[in-house]
Amino acid sequence: MTLISYAQNAEDVLLWRALGHIKNGFYIDAGANDPVDHSVTKAFYDAGWHGINIEPLPGPHAALLAQRPRDINLALAAGAGDGRLTLFDIPAVNGWASPAPEVAEAHRAAGFAVAELTVLVRTLAGICAEHVQGAIHFLKIDVEGFEAEVLRGMDLKRWRPWIMLIEATRPGSRESNHQGWEPLVLAHGYRLAWFDGLNRYYVADEHAELQAALSVQPNVFDDFISHHLAHAMAATEEARAARARAEAQAALALAQAEEQVAQAGAQAAQAARERDEARQRAADAVAASRESSILSNVMFRKFDEVCVRVQLAQEAKLAAEAELAALRESTLGAQTEIKLLRDTALAAQADAAQAREAHVKAHQDGLRALMWAHELEHKLVGIEGSRMWRLNASLRLLGDGAPLRRAALRLSANQRLRRLLLPVLLRFPRLGRRVAASLAAIRMQTPPGALAPALVPDELRELPVSARAVLADLQRQRGA
Repeated sequence: MTLISYAQNAEDVLLWRALGHIKNGFYIDAGANDPVDHSVTKAFYDAGWHGINIEPLPGPHAALLAQRPRDINLALAAGAGDGRLTLFDIPAVNGWASPAPEVAEAHRAAGFAVAELTVLVRTLAGICAEHVQGAIHFLKIDVEGFEAEVLRGMDLKRWRPWIMLIEATRPGSRESNHQGWEPLVLAHGYRLAWFDGLNRYYVADEHAELQAALSVQPNVFDDFISHHLAHAMAATEEARAARARAEAQAALALAQAEEQVAQAGAQAAQAARERDEARQRAADAVAASRESSILSNVMFRKFDEVCVRVQLAQEAKLAAEAELAALRESTLGAQTEIKLLRDTALAAQADAAQAREAHVKAHQDGLRALMWAHELEHKLVGIEGSRMWRLNASLRLLGDGAPLRRAALRLSANQRLRRLLLPVLLRFPRLGRRVAASLAAIRMQTPPGALAPALVPDELRELPVSARAVLADLQRQRGA
């Protein structure tokens, strides 16, 4: 598989040639800077490696945190001891930040602006003691003239990177500066394997077999391309694909245009036919319009007639509704009169029923009075013909006749009883003469206020007052 190189001088190609056979290796990058541009570790990270990135500048450190989640990303500088130092940054040039004051002065002398910031410092030995748990396959140091301080803070007896890659020229120059720090490396069992014009490669004695892989510069047999070229090739391929898509779309558009031209021709012919047909329809419409005008006049006249008929019908309807309302009022009046007549008829029927009851009762009273008269006359005839009656005639004239007189007066005062007895007395003239003579004599002998009310037994309450009075007189006579 083709290796994509991100390092500025193909350092990752040489390291991959020596260490690419190791799966999930471990690295330490002192002065890591950007996680992509000029990165020695990017290709290894993409291949599954991980490690420690030491970067004191805030911007690159934030990018490392975002793009290297498997790595340990430390916002500090490596040095000979723990503490703080002043870092001199060159904002115009990425990767030129250095803790060395003489380097900052050189950049100022060249006309570059220099920014100062204070950062934490830790030794590589302390960082390894805290974070390293296995082999360190390579250590890369790029600190712009501060290499000796970094190496003084590393315990190469305890921590043995297989390969050390150290920048060995002054910043922005081909002039080598390794003389001041290389003895610190060689004295701890490392030997120089390669110098690429910028960096010096050292191999630990215990891994001397790796030195042969570092003895030749990167070349065609390493099967690599720079990520800039890869990006350009990808962009070119994308451009080719876009061009192919555009050409395909253009061909499709041309075919569609030709089809549309053909359709337009067919539509033009169709439009011509439709135009001729429209002209014929227009002529027909003119003729039809004339006929329609005639028919319209006829229809208007008929419409006027219908309107008149509708008006008459509406007037007739209103008149019928008024007549219906009057009829309803008349019906209501008739219903009221019928109800009054019904009520009157019911009252008359009730009065007639009462009259019939009174007539029946009067008839019954008359029959009882007739029977009583017959019995009374029979009794009177018997009494008058008796010997005792004749013997007591003088005594009766001397005795108190008040009860008999009161009875006679009551009988003669009762209009209803007189109406009942009058026909009886007419049928019996003898009895009538005697009753009349007796009543005359009684009226002459009866003083005013002689008629006093008397208690009537319950069994005689149904008899007329006159009959009860006569019966009482007879009973007194019998008792005498």
